[in-house]
Amino acid sequence: MASEGGRRAGQGRLNIVLILIDDMGWRDLGCTGSDFYETPNIDRLAASGMAFTRAYATCPVCSPSRASILTGKYPASVGITEWIGGDNKGRLIGAPYERKLSTSEVTVARALKAGGYRTWHVGKWHLGGPGSHPEDHGFEVNIGGYEAGWPEGGYFAPYKNPKLPDGPPGEYLTDRLTDEAIRLIRGNKDQPFFLNLWHYAVHTPIQGKPDLVAKYEAKVKRLGLDRTEVLRKGEPFPFLGKKDRSIVRRLVQSDPAYAAMVENLDENVGRLMKALEEAGQADNTVVVFTSDNGGLSTAEGSPTTNSPLREGKGWMEEGGTRVPLVVNWPGLVRAGSRCAAPVTGTDFYPTFLEAAGLPAIPAQHCDGLSLLPLLKGGGPPGREAIFWHYPHYSNQGGTPGSSVISGGAKLIEFFETGKLELYDLAEDPAEGRNLAGRDPERAEKLHGMLREWRAKVGAGMPQTNPDYGKEAGL
Repeated sequence: MASEGGRRAGQGRLNIVLILIDDMGWRDLGCTGSDFYETPNIDRLAASGMAFTRAYATCPVCSPSRASILTGKYPASVGITEWIGGDNKGRLIGAPYERKLSTSEVTVARALKAGGYRTWHVGKWHLGGPGSHPEDHGFEVNIGGYEAGWPEGGYFAPYKNPKLPDGPPGEYLTDRLTDEAIRLIRGNKDQPFFLNLWHYAVHTPIQGKPDLVAKYEAKVKRLGLDRTEVLRKGEPFPFLGKKDRSIVRRLVQSDPAYAAMVENLDENVGRLMKALEEAGQADNTVVVFTSDNGGLSTAEGSPTTNSPLREGKGWMEEGGTRVPLVVNWPGLVRAGSRCAAPVTGTDFYPTFLEAAGLPAIPAQHCDGLSLLPLLKGGGPPGREAIFWHYPHYSNQGGTPGSSVISGGAKLIEFFETGKLELYDLAEDPAEGRNLAGRDPERAEKLHGMLREWRAKVGAGMPQTNPDYGKEAGL
């Protein structure tokens, strides 16, 4: 039987819209604490739904997180543990990983399509080339999704995207993708739909519309941020490809072009919500808004900061994996509610199936838990822990490692050195006090859980680089 939440008498089955932003940080919205970026439409979405304060991507980089959303599996379970194309090495050589999402996976799109849903993908894909595009994984429509992990032609047409015909010169990509999503909604008749809207923004290149960039340039001056230290040079990068360059951390949210991209995204979320209303589907649609990893804060221009969380995209610390998550579900979720339970990207798969009134798929192992009990205002699901495994060097300065959260405690294991870091996130979300030396018993308990989980899923591990000294010029 289809879920009754969010339906009125006489309405059809629930529509599902997933808005996934690329590289949006945990504090990049007004409703999550930013006082520089302006996001009134997303803030309204949160005010009319549930905002999760401890939502996590399953990886600090994109392709693994996206694979988890579609399959309900941890990156280590599905075999995609690095952004597809990444091959950095340093003292260690990253673990081998799958370079495409296998078509043997029963994606949530395939399951929903079999259950009678229209399935539409609009935007970034980055889960494999020909033979592993969205249309090969259960999406009947694919607009803009192919193997590239960023807009190769930039955000202004021409886009150089083989899955997206160019618009007029100067057309803005985020606007265009929203136009395409709205066209699909307006053209749909009586069939329920799953819209997988995966924006390329706010991934590099950081390119905002000139009028919005000018607006935030003026705001920087008005707030005195042009007289403040906003970037700080740090230690050298740990991988060989950038061994002669330094990590640069952003201290303050003040990049005008990035802020312009965020505001444009917000405008487009507002346009999409208005289109649902005009189509008579707003009360029959669950809208989920989230990001694939933490904000880019230590490299490639370091356009944002996740402070007070530590680090950002590409790092095992909280800034790399904690993301904004808003769920708007009329008739089910209490407006303005907040949830502090830890949840992660594997949870969307079972949540969407339950929302659609579809049973779990026996052939498809799922690491996630349905969010329905939380969305109804109940207690957290019965999960002992959430795990991460990133056996690679990131472009942003992070080193290979694994981590686990259980209750309020988080343990990180760094593979280069074997160092363990233990944090009480309830008391120390900024991860400023490593408790591993003070509480070795707790650290060893979590480390044991992490080792046991890696063995269970067959997680690939990095290997020592025998040529590191020569390659590093030591």
